[in-house]
Amino acid sequence: MTENAPKVLIATEKPFSADAKDAVVKRLEDAGLRVEVLEKYPNEAALLSAIADAQAVIVRSDDINAGVLAAGKALKLVVRAGAGYDNVDCAAAKAKDIAVMNTPGQNSNAVAELAFGMMIYAARGGFDGKSGTELRGKTLGIHALGNVGMNVLRLAKGFEMEVSAFDPFVDAKVIEATGAKPVQSVEALYKSCQYVSLHIPNTPVTKSSIGEKLLMFMPKGGTLVNTARKEVIDEAGLLAAMKGRSDLQYLTDIGPSEPTEAALKTDFAKRFFMTPKKMGAQTEEANFNAGLAAANQIIGFLQRGERVYIVN
Repeated sequence: MTENAPKVLIATEKPFSADAKDAVVKRLEDAGLRVEVLEKYPNEAALLSAIADAQAVIVRSDDINAGVLAAGKALKLVVRAGAGYDNVDCAAAKAKDIAVMNTPGQNSNAVAELAFGMMIYAARGGFDGKSGTELRGKTLGIHALGNVGMNVLRLAKGFEMEVSAFDPFVDAKVIEATGAKPVQSVEALYKSCQYVSLHIPNTPVTKSSIGEKLLMFMPKGGTLVNTARKEVIDEAGLLAAMKGRSDLQYLTDIGPSEPTEAALKTDFAKRFFMTPKKMGAQTEEANFNAGLAAANQIIGFLQRGERVYIVN
């Protein structure tokens, strides 16, 4: 590796685990690339400086906006280590001929396990010592049957739950082949399922799409588990549904806006659970898998012209 080798920046305000970072750095350096690691950076200025001479950058939930992309004068590739990439301005990147990739599937099992952990927590009354319920035999709706949804389905089979799925981009026959019951509309999914596990991305179509109407459709004891994005929740509608139905529960690893969070904790504390931070992908295995996948995609792109998982 020489000083003239292409530079790869690992810019993670929320760092990878130490083992994952070391593995990513080693993989890139073994391929002859120069690596700079920027962790827990205090402000955007630090990112702007570090990205100036980078040809590729690996990020997690970091905000890669048009200004950051403009600062990357040599930048050719942004890889989001994870599935969601709404933190990257894909249009601005495309305008500058910068490719944007994600690493689908690498965090999926971790997110699915957290979703089930929260369902168990809710079913057992927050482990308050009183009698709870079991997941076996309950109805579970999977809203979007992508990588995470498929892992949720796999776990649900082990719990012997009755699983339905809605995904407008997946053919009903394909859903049937997975062992889930396809439903024809999102309304039908919420009407028929005691638990709904939410896995839709944040898009102009899905933003604020989950609100009072859908939640009020749910059967008695209806529980929504959101490990997707906070932006897909209509927060006013969520509060209205929680107020209108004393049996609804909302579980998430994504903090809503501060006023909504305060209202949920004050008025519906026993029916609302939120992890201290977004942690669906916060496992050693998911860190390692997503980071190494990002490194391999960068090497393939820079050295062999490979263009897998480009999202823009």
